[in-house]
Amino acid sequence: MKRYDLVVIGAGSGNTVVDDRFADRSVAIIERGPFGGTCLNRGCIPSKMLVATADRAHDAATSAPFGVSTSYDGADWPAIRDRVFSRLDGIASDGHDYRVGLDHVTVLDGTARFTGPRRLEVTTDAGTEELEAGQVVLAVGSRPVVPDVPGLDEVEVHTSDTVMRLDALPGRIGIIGGGYIGCELAHIFDGLGSEVLQVESGEQLLGNQDEEVSEVFTAEVSQRWDVRLETELSSVRPVDGGRIELGLSQGGPEVVDVLLLAVGRVPNTDGIGLDLAGVETDERGRVVVDAHQRTTAEGVWALGDASSPEPLKHVANQDARVVQHNLLHPDRLVESDHRFVPNAVFTHPQVASVGLTEAQARDRGLDLAVGRNEIGDTAHGWALLEDRTDHRVKLLADRATGRLVGAHLIGPQASALVQPLIQAMSFDQPARGLARGQYWIHPALTETVENALLALEDDLDA
Repeated sequence: MKRYDLVVIGAGSGNTVVDDRFADRSVAIIERGPFGGTCLNRGCIPSKMLVATADRAHDAATSAPFGVSTSYDGADWPAIRDRVFSRLDGIASDGHDYRVGLDHVTVLDGTARFTGPRRLEVTTDAGTEELEAGQVVLAVGSRPVVPDVPGLDEVEVHTSDTVMRLDALPGRIGIIGGGYIGCELAHIFDGLGSEVLQVESGEQLLGNQDEEVSEVFTAEVSQRWDVRLETELSSVRPVDGGRIELGLSQGGPEVVDVLLLAVGRVPNTDGIGLDLAGVETDERGRVVVDAHQRTTAEGVWALGDASSPEPLKHVANQDARVVQHNLLHPDRLVESDHRFVPNAVFTHPQVASVGLTEAQARDRGLDLAVGRNEIGDTAHGWALLEDRTDHRVKLLADRATGRLVGAHLIGPQASALVQPLIQAMSFDQPARGLARGQYWIHPALTETVENALLALEDDLDA
């Protein structure tokens, strides 16, 4: 049985743990898929490349209010798809080859399973081998949930893992789920010319966002594609021509060319022998970790989707940096900071948020001050939005402390505009003074954040 100083299971963010400071340690990296994990191969990066393409198509089709005579005449889907994946597949392959070329690193292309404390069985195409480790990093990621719906085993079903590599652009696509993954993919396929049917069991799309944001978002995209709220997928069955009939809890059956399930993700922690390793999981299958990313088993660490309730790449990267430091400096451990985890939805319009929603804050009994600014009230916002008045920045502060507790944005560049608000919350800066304590470039869109902060100060002082 071969022994390694460090074994990393998963080559997404887990791969970033190992840098040249580990050159004096024997390292094994175990990965059953391409290097780069979900983000590079089937998640945030390919989807954002497709979003960028869909944005161009949407702008071309909607430029008349700006006096520009453009139109959208269709997509060369294979060319779009191949532009994305010829690039990303090469990066994944290069990452694998780089690790293989390091003398102190062994790459095992296969599946790992614990057989005891820090003891593993790895199954590859060449067979099975056993190994033990001084330290283990669990970075196994997550996968899409496939619900138990009658008839699913009779049709071809896609998830975010597969739908971006379709052979052809679907004429009509049915998307089950109204979270950020379903909405981003709805924007992509609608923008490129597919007819989109989106089914959501809740009252609004993006139901985890602040209520004002989810209401505006749902109303706007409902003008672009067919949104069915408070509706569930009850059954599916194949029909002529390879199409799929969707039985819905409300309304008659609908027929689509492609069925996409986007109803959530689950950690890849089942079936890998965590009980034999002494690693505990919670009721959702997430690995239980402490503030240092240590599991309940000595010498075993976990990061990213395997342990975090926030399945976001920036969380996984932060966790990886903490694990890396703690492996290198066991005498001065650092803690993860999961207080203010931001999120963004790369749709049209964009959505971004950090902290508590208004409902969450009021449920906690906070005495709230609220500041809003319509993006269209700023010079650049007006230029971008014409007369639209529902894209906004909404800020929440606790009157008792004068600190921001939430920020919620919908509109152009929301994913970037939220950053100074994340910074203010992370560094415990008072809301008063944030606007006038610095310059805001005129007429940049950041003025809408400035104006929302000024409105928040007015409410704090009322």
